[in-house]
Amino acid sequence: MLRRRPQLLLLLVPFVLFLGALPFVNRVRPVLFGLPFLIVWLIGATIVTPFAVWLTRCADLRAARRGERG
Repeated sequence: MLRRRPQLLLLLVPFVLFLGALPFVNRVRPVLFGLPFLIVWLIGATIVTPFAVWLTRCADLRAARRGERG
Protein backbone atom coordinates (compact mmCIF):
# COMPACT_ATOMS: atom_id res chain seq x y z
CA MET A 1 0.00 0.00 0.00
CA LEU A 2 2.87 2.37 0.73
CA ARG A 3 4.19 1.90 -2.79
CA ARG A 4 0.90 3.13 -4.21
CA ARG A 5 0.47 5.89 -1.62
CA PRO A 6 3.87 7.27 -0.59
CA GLN A 7 2.18 10.43 0.69
CA LEU A 8 1.22 8.44 3.79
CA LEU A 9 4.83 8.86 4.92
CA LEU A 10 3.93 12.47 5.73
CA LEU A 11 1.85 11.13 8.60
CA LEU A 12 5.06 9.95 10.24
CA VAL A 13 6.05 13.57 10.82
CA PRO A 14 3.66 14.11 13.77
CA PHE A 15 4.60 10.72 15.23
CA VAL A 16 8.29 11.56 15.16
CA LEU A 17 7.70 15.05 16.52
CA PHE A 18 5.59 13.85 19.45
CA LEU A 19 7.18 10.53 20.36
CA GLY A 20 10.42 9.96 18.49
CA ALA A 21 12.07 13.21 19.49
CA LEU A 22 10.69 13.33 23.02
CA PRO A 23 13.77 11.85 24.76
CA PHE A 24 15.94 14.47 23.06
CA VAL A 25 13.82 17.53 23.82
CA ASN A 26 12.80 16.64 27.38
CA ARG A 27 14.77 19.50 28.92
CA VAL A 28 13.80 22.31 31.24
CA ARG A 29 16.51 24.54 29.88
CA PRO A 30 16.69 26.39 27.50
CA VAL A 31 13.65 28.53 28.11
CA LEU A 32 11.93 30.01 25.06
CA PHE A 33 9.27 32.70 25.41
CA GLY A 34 9.30 32.06 29.16
CA LEU A 35 8.33 28.40 28.69
CA PRO A 36 10.42 25.24 29.07
CA PHE A 37 11.73 23.88 25.79
CA LEU A 38 9.54 20.75 26.00
CA ILE A 39 6.35 22.83 26.11
CA VAL A 40 7.49 24.92 23.13
CA TRP A 41 8.34 21.71 21.26
CA LEU A 42 4.90 20.20 21.92
CA ILE A 43 3.13 23.39 20.87
CA GLY A 44 5.15 23.43 17.65
CA ALA A 45 4.38 19.77 16.97
CA THR A 46 0.68 20.45 17.57
CA ILE A 47 0.78 23.27 15.02
CA VAL A 48 2.66 21.16 12.42
CA THR A 49 0.36 18.11 12.71
CA PRO A 50 -2.69 19.54 10.86
CA PHE A 51 -0.45 20.69 8.03
CA ALA A 52 0.99 17.19 7.62
CA VAL A 53 -2.52 15.72 7.55
CA TRP A 54 -3.69 18.38 5.10
CA LEU A 55 -0.74 17.76 2.77
CA THR A 56 -1.43 14.03 2.87
CA ARG A 57 -5.09 14.60 2.02
CA CYS A 58 -4.20 16.92 -0.86
CA ALA A 59 -1.78 14.35 -2.26
CA ASP A 60 -4.44 11.63 -1.93
CA LEU A 61 -7.00 13.74 -3.77
CA ARG A 62 -4.49 14.58 -6.49
CA ALA A 63 -3.66 10.89 -6.94
CA ALA A 64 -7.36 9.99 -7.07
CA ARG A 65 -7.94 12.59 -9.79
CA ARG A 66 -5.12 11.08 -11.84
CA GLY A 67 -6.61 7.64 -11.35
CA GLU A 68 -3.65 6.23 -9.45
CA ARG A 69 -5.67 5.05 -6.52
CA GLY A 70 -8.49 2.60 -6.33
